[in-house]
Parts: sequence; C-alpha cells; structure tokens
Amino acid sequence: MISRDSIETAYSFMHQKRNVYIHSRMEWQRDDIEYAIASYVDNMNPELLAAISDGRADFLKDHRCFEDDITTAVERLGNAMGMKNDE
Repeated sequence: MISRDSIETAYSFMHQKRNVYIHSRMEWQRDDIEYAIASYVDNMNPELLAAISDGRADFLKDHRCFEDDITTAVERLGNAMGMKNDE
C-alpha cells in the first residue's frame, strides 16, 4: 500500500532537488543531487517507485536521462497528491 505520507515525502524531497538541479550550472552539484536521489530511490516504497517509474529499473539512476526522470517523478507525485501542474 502506498501511503499519502510516503507520496508527500517523496514529492517534497524530489521537488526541492529538481528545482536546484535544473537551475544549477555546477556539475559537481548536479552530480551530488543525482547521487542523493538515486540513494533515496533505493530505499523508497517499492510500490510508489513502480507507480512513478513505469517499471523502469534505471529510473532516476541514469545520468543520461536524469533531468527528464526527475521532472516526470515530480509531476507524477504531484498528480498523486491531486495537485495541479502549476502548483
């Protein structure tokens, strides 16, 4: 079962990291964020991860598509909380 609390926690963490990531031009900072998110994903609710990742094993762990993945994750988590896209 996916609790509302786990969705809110994941959303808050990923939303914050995504906002820093997309505005950062420092590669070390972007790498640190990728590492933090990948570590978080390793320990998050497996049902929630499956729901936001479409079952992709490398979701939020592949440097080449990380920015798209984090944007997708934040959008899907926001939708799960009933938020509009502009919130």
